[in-house]
Amino acid sequence: MLVSCAPMQVLPERLSQRQTHAADEVPDEAGPHVVLSVTELRKSYSEVVAVDRISFELRRGEVLGLLGPNGAGKTTTINMILGVLSPTAGRIRIAGIDLARHRARALARANFSAVYASLPGNLTVRQNLTFFGLVYGIPHLAERVAGLLEQFDLQDLKDAKCGVLSSGEQTRVALAKAVLNRPELLLLDEPTASLDPSAADTVRSQIRRLTTEGECGILWTSHNMYEVEEVCDRVLFLSHGRILLEGDPRRLPSEHGASTLEELFIRLAREPLADSPGRAV
Repeated sequence: MLVSCAPMQVLPERLSQRQTHAADEVPDEAGPHVVLSVTELRKSYSEVVAVDRISFELRRGEVLGLLGPNGAGKTTTINMILGVLSPTAGRIRIAGIDLARHRARALARANFSAVYASLPGNLTVRQNLTFFGLVYGIPHLAERVAGLLEQFDLQDLKDAKCGVLSSGEQTRVALAKAVLNRPELLLLDEPTASLDPSAADTVRSQIRRLTTEGECGILWTSHNMYEVEEVCDRVLFLSHGRILLEGDPRRLPSEHGASTLEELFIRLAREPLADSPGRAV
């Protein structure tokens, strides 16, 4: 399994990870519908705490927004889930598989996309999808690539090199790559950043369809509160490495005396933590 991540690539320990031992795939205590379980997760660097004992779950068919100001711990959390960083403490389970004990098998059920994790620009769209499909060990690869080209409206761009595509086109290719292995967990870090409103709307629609047509759960980070309200079923507000608030993004503002989600975001981002020495910035 390979997970695309800037500035490095996480290479597979084995190409095919779908053949697993049933005894090692015990569903989370919360049930088989949970695709991501994070328990008491912590990451510290000397005296600086980047993520401070957070716990949450993500279910199949759900889009969970991970919100917070820069330096809140969002990217650190994602990198721990991807296996790029090792937690200082805590537990991560992907589709019921413990990431620390069975890293390759857990990551085989996940994938990742972000605007800063670009695909090789000297390869065409079809070549990129074929290359990553070979790495993932995708069966019937030509058929799978053809289906994704159609799903993400990339047929007319299949022979174009990725390096010459527009931002919106590159994002669509990156999403097609991210679902090649039919992940149960999809992590999207600012997937529509830098896109114009029309391209962003297209990408949001395609992402939302992934949860309604399959068994995928999506963890989504964004600073666009309009986008969050439109796409996310539930959100977590992270600040100073801690979860301050959780709930429905369309109801949270009124429940906490704010007129908009953006107003609530600003208020929480500015709220100091009384016992927060040595926080990451």
